[in-house]
Amino acid sequence: MLPEGMTLRAQLSFIASFALAGCTIIPAAEPGANAPSPPPSPPPLLEAHSSPPVPAPNAPLIYAALGQTVSVDGPQVTPLKVLEDSRCPANARCVWAGQVRLRVRVKTGTRHRDLEVTSGKQVQVADGTLELVEVRPDKFTNENSGAVEPAAYRFGFRFVGGF
Repeated sequence: MLPEGMTLRAQLSFIASFALAGCTIIPAAEPGANAPSPPPSPPPLLEAHSSPPVPAPNAPLIYAALGQTVSVDGPQVTPLKVLEDSRCPANARCVWAGQVRLRVRVKTGTRHRDLEVTSGKQVQVADGTLELVEVRPDKFTNENSGAVEPAAYRFGFRFVGGF
């Protein structure tokens, strides 16, 4: 609730201070200085389901661009469309790290289906789980208004299970 008697300008300023409280932009480095390293990624989250397979922490990721089909330890995965990229830019401090939601086509044998995957969450595929573990490149507030060009995306997947 806003205090009574505040002017419209004061009310908007009051509201804006809360809206911007979630992120802090880190100024760009001086020319010639080393670019700041991005903050460490949080550990991936597991989707709640019974006895999830535990991936080896050093298992290699398989990367794909939009429209590119790759074999991820059995299933063939094709990223089709970025539905959401709310990741915090690497040169900002945010309350929430954000996420990437992606529409993918998964082919197992002769069958295929389109799924929605969210970064850090496992999705059941055949007798295992598929996870979108990493998304490149990082976002930066001072580049392309913080957006990533669709052709630049690379998605790192991991499949854990029998197949």
